[in-house]
Amino acid sequence: MKCYCVTQFHEPLQMLEQQKPVPTGAQVLLKTRAAGVCHSDLHIWEGGYDLGHGKRLSITDRGIELPITMGHEIVGTAVSLGPDATGINLGKNYLVFPWLGCGDCVVCASGRENYCAKPRSIGVYQNGGYADHVLVPDSRYLLDIGDLNPAQVAPIACSGLTTFSAIKKLDPAIYQKSPIVIMGAGGLGLMCLQILKAMGGAGAIVVDIDPAKLKAAKEAGALATINGNDPDALAQILKANGSQAVHAVIDLVGSAQSTELGFNALIKGGTLVIVGFFGGAAPWSLALIPMKAISILGNYTGSLGELQALLALVKSGQVKPIAVSEHPLAEASNVLAALGAGKVTGRAVLVD
Repeated sequence: MKCYCVTQFHEPLQMLEQQKPVPTGAQVLLKTRAAGVCHSDLHIWEGGYDLGHGKRLSITDRGIELPITMGHEIVGTAVSLGPDATGINLGKNYLVFPWLGCGDCVVCASGRENYCAKPRSIGVYQNGGYADHVLVPDSRYLLDIGDLNPAQVAPIACSGLTTFSAIKKLDPAIYQKSPIVIMGAGGLGLMCLQILKAMGGAGAIVVDIDPAKLKAAKEAGALATINGNDPDALAQILKANGSQAVHAVIDLVGSAQSTELGFNALIKGGTLVIVGFFGGAAPWSLALIPMKAISILGNYTGSLGELQALLALVKSGQVKPIAVSEHPLAEASNVLAALGAGKVTGRAVLVD
């Protein structure tokens, strides 16, 4: 089978021919129909993360080995089953839950495999969707998408799930009555707007530095859009919220600039949920955290149960798919480069 793999950091993806896996146990082999291209794929391709203060976390320190086939937002058609696979019909399309853990620890047993200390995520630690086939370790990680469009559904496994889980970390009594701030208007930001609306949210003020993405956010229903590079960006946020600080910020960027702006916009007792991996060091004063009684939470993807709940919202029509651009699988390297250059609005999806 054909795979488009990271063989060296910062180098174009290489097309490799690998033997098509034969499923055993509860494994399922999928013919890839769609694979989203995510910003976290860029970090793997670049080889690490900026931790600030001159420090860097390398991909190899996380236990990721090259070559690796990326792609964790996957929809595929079931083409072969292991003898212990259950509930799967050959020829049907399934969304993959990729955030696998060890399966044996207390965290995994609680249904939060995405927080496992020994992760086995598809497209990160084991080969993913930048290939014409992908092997899923267990049939229980597959969700039937019915007649939904595979390219539109694939991003739900990360951009949708991550924002859904981030919103669930907020108090509904707050976000259903008061606007929140969303930092970042890319694929996650647009998805976050849709999910917030479906969950009864009062709406969001969206901040980005790209005019095209801000335009897309406004068209997607943002209450207001603000360029984070504007010198008076904080004043604009407060004005858009009725000249008062906000109760919650979801930061899908995770840079020093975005987190500082989000922190400063929060009311006393507010909550900052950081999702993005852009990197850098926290820019705010430690004393202000207890002084303002701010809660700062990290959010890493979401659980299988949350993905099942989110897909139900999509199937019911309460969450509309975001705009996607479809590209042939063979263009994986070019699409990844375009994402890194900030030239992708919405979500780029590889199709085969």
